[in-house]
Amino acid sequence: MFSNFLIGLREGLEASLVVCILIAYLVKTGNKNKLVPIWIGVGIAVVVSLAFGAGLEFGSQEMTFKAQEALGGSLSIISVGLVTWMVFWMRRTARHLKTELHGKLDAALSMGTGALVATALLAVGREGLETSLFVWRAVHAADDGWHPMIGAFLGIAAAVVLGWLFYRGALRINLSKFFTWTGGMLVIVAAGVLAYGVHDLQEAEFLGGIHNRAFDISATIPPDSWYGTLLKGTFNFQPDPTVLQITVWALYLIPTLALFLAPVGFGRSVRATDQKAQKATDEKPEADSAGDGARDGDGAVHDGERVRDGARRAGSGAGGNQI
Repeated sequence: MFSNFLIGLREGLEASLVVCILIAYLVKTGNKNKLVPIWIGVGIAVVVSLAFGAGLEFGSQEMTFKAQEALGGSLSIISVGLVTWMVFWMRRTARHLKTELHGKLDAALSMGTGALVATALLAVGREGLETSLFVWRAVHAADDGWHPMIGAFLGIAAAVVLGWLFYRGALRINLSKFFTWTGGMLVIVAAGVLAYGVHDLQEAEFLGGIHNRAFDISATIPPDSWYGTLLKGTFNFQPDPTVLQITVWALYLIPTLALFLAPVGFGRSVRATDQKAQKATDEKPEADSAGDGARDGDGAVHDGERVRDGARRAGSGAGGNQI
């Protein structure tokens, strides 16, 4: 439930911030009459997201067990990829989100009502589709499907309230730290979803090793206990994972979390330093060769002067003899 509250809160807050920025910009630029297309776009995005989730739910009920497991495992991997991309994208662009949206809105205003609807639809619909996919996967992974849905709806409701408070100027929060903490938690949650997706693919016999268990601590942490249920609902914890699950979980979590927690621009600053050093190294031989050329030129000038002096003296001597 907590993991779905977290995804609902984060995705919902991103969507709320986008809507707040669009509305505030229209109001400040005297385009209040353009608010209706924005709300139409938001409404369409919500309907499309709900329809996508319903399609996943009802469309998978007619499948065989292996087909359901294969679909669930595949969508788990896709949802992990989307969530990973989302947390890194927000980490990189959060500081410039307002400017980017203003530019898109200016272009949409010049194009007309349909462009405004499309701007709001695309901005909000992306978060809605990601939330639907992630929550649907969590519902099927949990024993009780209502808890993930309740958690997601509570997270979205909290995000809407926070967005409204931001718009009214009644709440200030360090968004950079907020997205860093929630992003780090989502990377951990995504690692559990990925491991569970691998388990589904093993049950569908798409991957092997279903009986090759890494360990089994079911006696210590029973799956039906309150703490076992809490761990499973939060991190998709499984007391008897396979070797392949543990391997994939570690290969995803460790490097992804390390990259996410690294300082922003760390890689770029290192590359910039290397490029500057390489440029200085490349310029030094050019400067030396230019210096050598200058020295060679000076020598040629002196040699030319000596030749001309000798010619003048020879000419003078020849002239004197003729006279």
